[in-house]
Amino acid sequence: MKLKEIARLVNGKIQGESDPEITSVAQLDEAMRGQVTFLANPKYVSLLPVTKASAVIVQEGKSYPGVTVPLVFVKNVYVALAGILKKLMPPMREIIKGISKNSVIGKKVRLGKNAAVGDYAVIGDGVSIGDDSQVHPNVCIGPGAEIGSNVLICPNVTIMHGVKLGNNVIVQSGTVIGSDGYGYATVDGRHFKVPQVGTVVVEDDVEIGANVTIDRAAIGKTVIGAGTKIDNLVMIAHNVKIGKNCLIIAQVGISGSTVVGNNVIIAGQAGLVGHIEIGDNAVVGAKSGVSKSVPANQIVSGYHAREHKLSRRIVVQQEKLTQLFKDVKELKDKK
Repeated sequence: MKLKEIARLVNGKIQGESDPEITSVAQLDEAMRGQVTFLANPKYVSLLPVTKASAVIVQEGKSYPGVTVPLVFVKNVYVALAGILKKLMPPMREIIKGISKNSVIGKKVRLGKNAAVGDYAVIGDGVSIGDDSQVHPNVCIGPGAEIGSNVLICPNVTIMHGVKLGNNVIVQSGTVIGSDGYGYATVDGRHFKVPQVGTVVVEDDVEIGANVTIDRAAIGKTVIGAGTKIDNLVMIAHNVKIGKNCLIIAQVGISGSTVVGNNVIIAGQAGLVGHIEIGDNAVVGAKSGVSKSVPANQIVSGYHAREHKLSRRIVVQQEKLTQLFKDVKELKDKK
């Protein structure tokens, strides 16, 4: 594929030769002749003059003097990269067809056009699976679950009874959706299980990473809003409501009945207590411990989580405590 064709694909503008033949994509420090690479993080700009790639995708509005390799300027490097990867290097994901004779299909199951079920998958009674959806090997879908169209369910996923997945959802391997919420009543030192009779609703265009757990609601529903992307090893408790287009990074834990607004980013290993609200467009920093509600459009970090600038000042001041103690001791000794 010629570079000029790639530029048209991503609405980019070429600086330099437009005819190099491009066959694949590689990282900036590994790319060779015939490959296109990309520069998204400015910390790697020093690699640009020495790359052996045939072209580099870069951010428009930037200047790269002294660079001889052809550059393709685009509005968003990662969006352009996604388009190029789909064209040149489509994901090597197994596509299954038909209904495996080794699968177990319950009663009154509704399968849409071109829906496929892999080996040893178990589909419970009354399940509906939409058009073009893929249920890969060893998946278990409980009775009454509803799976939309163009859904990809990777191997070894468990979707419990009554759970609803919208259209264009991706669920990576090892994830469990609809397990019981963690609900107990304590009487005289003994913990009695509170029945978890709600469900989980995953809206359209959601991607859920590997080994994620999303608990069903005690009553009502746990909700994952449309367009939200959840990384691996995330735990979402009962009755949590997550808004649209959120990004939830690896090892986040969200306690029960917390409400997360739209376009929220929760960075890795953050922990949120229950029954709080995270406002629209808020950002929660990595390893934050969030114990109270966060207003819309605010960035918080630290433990306990505070407004990010304040949290940074506190960290700087803590690092000065040792010297402060020394200074105080010297003053006391002079008395």
